[in-house]
Amino acid sequence: VQLVESGGGLVQPGGSLRLSCVASGFSFGVFSMSWVRQTPEKGREWICDINDGGGSTSYADSVKGRFTISRDNSKKTLYLQMNNLKPDDTAVYYCCLKGNPPLGPGTQVTVSS
Repeated sequence: VQLVESGGGLVQPGGSLRLSCVASGFSFGVFSMSWVRQTPEKGREWICDINDGGGSTSYADSVKGRFTISRDNSKKTLYLQMNNLKPDDTAVYYCCLKGNPPLGPGTQVTVSS
C-alpha cells in the first residue's frame, strides 16, 4: 500500500488549496478513504471520509462547509478541496484508508498572512 500526498503550501487566510493523494498497491476503488491532519500541539485530527463510490461523505465540524473530499477511482486519486482557509488549518495533511493510520509522507499546509 502506498499513498502519496501533494498540493500543500503557504496560503493567506481566506485562500484555497487542493490536495491530492495518489494511491497504489491496493484496490483503491473498493475502500473508503479519509483525510486527517496533524500538528504537534493538537495531535492527529480526523477531517473527513468518503465511501468507496464517492457518493457518501462526512466531515468534522471544524471544516464542514469549507472543505470538500472527492475521489477519482479511475485515477486512483483522492482529493481535498480546501476553501476559506484559517490559521487553525495549519497542519500536515495525510490521506489514509478509513480507520487506519496514515502511511504517506503528508503534505504541509500553512495558513498565514
